[in-house]
Amino acid sequence: MNRIFQAALLLAISLGSALFIAAQQTAAPEGNTFTNPLLPSGPDPWVMYYKGVYYFMATTGHNLTVRATSDIADLANAQKRVVWTPPATGPYSHEIWAPEIHRFDNKWYIYFAADAGTNETHRIYVIENPSEDPMQGEWTFKGQVTDRTNKWAIDASAFELHGQKYMIWSGWEGDHDGEQDIFIAHLKNPWTIDSERTLVSRPQYPWEEVGDLLNRPSMPHLNVNEGPEILIHNQDVFLVYSASACWTDYYALGVLRAGANNNLLDAKSWQKYDHPFFHQNPEAGVYATGHNGFFQSPDGKQDWIIYHANSEKNQGCGPQRSPRIQPFTWNSDGTPNFGPALPGGKPLAKPSR
Repeated sequence: MNRIFQAALLLAISLGSALFIAAQQTAAPEGNTFTNPLLPSGPDPWVMYYKGVYYFMATTGHNLTVRATSDIADLANAQKRVVWTPPATGPYSHEIWAPEIHRFDNKWYIYFAADAGTNETHRIYVIENPSEDPMQGEWTFKGQVTDRTNKWAIDASAFELHGQKYMIWSGWEGDHDGEQDIFIAHLKNPWTIDSERTLVSRPQYPWEEVGDLLNRPSMPHLNVNEGPEILIHNQDVFLVYSASACWTDYYALGVLRAGANNNLLDAKSWQKYDHPFFHQNPEAGVYATGHNGFFQSPDGKQDWIIYHANSEKNQGCGPQRSPRIQPFTWNSDGTPNFGPALPGGKPLAKPSR
């Protein structure tokens, strides 16, 4: 990227942020604003809205904690419940990552990754709760969710389309680290994969292959696609994923697109875009933007993205990553327009009611 173009791009991002914030402040009545980040820490944030309540989860590393609130912008004051704590030893006893709460077939499910004490043993697991309220009732460990290959796997998400359930995740194609790819498979039920896994995305562009000599000298060029999430709009299914190493400032969001009526288990159904859709904004003091989720405002009129980011350069892939939210729109070609990452500490209008 030449310096003139880079300067123009940074100026456009800065102006876009300023105009967006000004519009938010003008439109929002006093007392109906919030500021990012929502919490001091909350890597890999996830939100689900159900019957007037937002359920939030993030990586704690050592348990599964659910927060419940009717006002996602007031997450700091949400009700909290630790719903599951891992055993002291065993295959799912350590490094509890990227939990997501979902509701299928009138029951609640939380998918998460865990290992036995070494990264190579990371796999995906799920717990279940039949209660109407996930903050109540008993959570039961259902076991590992895997395809027949049983390879390294993290960052699971699940969704339903046309009455069929699917799981997407980040995994290794083989048995060794160095590259993380995105896979999809069909679910027979919320805890059972009954198809072959299909590789739909692997790192192939420079912005997906940024490593870090300082923090990970043994893997300076680690190629990463992880944190896949589904966004359905009109007749399109978008798979939004995080690219490059999470411990770099260049962690960013990429996008795949498939028709809602296509065979999602066919890799040819997916179109991959060659550029990031959301990335760091140094002018706003926002770095390492990634691992996101989506939700709508209570009135269903606004689309919002939740993601984590760092507030300073070189903060890495640790507890400094904090959850942030901002509304987004849609481009004329049907793709999502997440806009620039907005600065923390600036008042924004809460989701509309």
